[in-house]
Amino acid sequence: MIYLQRNSEKILFKMEESTIITGQFVRISQTFASIGERFIALLIDYILLGLYIYSTVALFSGITIPSNFSMFLFLAAVYLPVLLYSFLCETFNHGQSLGKKLMNIRVVKLDGSTPSMSSYLLRWFLFPIDVPFTGGLGVLVILLTKNSQRTGDLAAGTIVIKEKDYRKIHVSLDEFDYLTKNYRPTYPQATDLSLEQVGIITRTLQSRNKDRARRIVQLTMKVQGLLSVTPREDNQEAFLQTILRDYQYYALEEI
Repeated sequence: MIYLQRNSEKILFKMEESTIITGQFVRISQTFASIGERFIALLIDYILLGLYIYSTVALFSGITIPSNFSMFLFLAAVYLPVLLYSFLCETFNHGQSLGKKLMNIRVVKLDGSTPSMSSYLLRWFLFPIDVPFTGGLGVLVILLTKNSQRTGDLAAGTIVIKEKDYRKIHVSLDEFDYLTKNYRPTYPQATDLSLEQVGIITRTLQSRNKDRARRIVQLTMKVQGLLSVTPREDNQEAFLQTILRDYQYYALEEI
């Protein structure tokens, strides 16, 4: 069992499962997807891509196309979608290709948050090294790493987890007594914050340093710019408190 303390977050890794306790008093339990589940998801994706290629080629064969456009159309309609399939699916489907969705597994960051487009791009770019070019090096890397990560996951800081266990959250009622059933969030944009950013806001509000007021003012300006919102509260501290409550509200709504 390994404990890793990072700022206001404590991450517990234990064999095939990890638990994240965030600075917002939210516990996220995650179970890593097995190699079998990942392989079946990949197989489903390949089958779907094969069906797509077959149907597209059959469609092209029944259409008369000028020869100088045929190669361009073939590349645009067949080659590019197949080549970019996993990257596009994971980017626009919250970490899931069609195969992963059917297998109820998902790509997330180590802290449980949604990966950025650059993370998905890095996973996609390194996939040939994990599977085709090396004859399955990624399988060996998954077996040897504590978080069941292939090379692309290690580079991108991502893991593949079981969807049914994604963000299984246990919340202390004492910490969330203000989030009643009638609570209405003010800033939906709060969901765009990362766990690290929320941790910074929490630590700033809890700080008792002499320059606390100045930091709150600076942080308020940064949050306004980041989320493109205009505060509705009378002061900056109340604004940041509302942002935290809204973030927690939407985190609970995702359960």
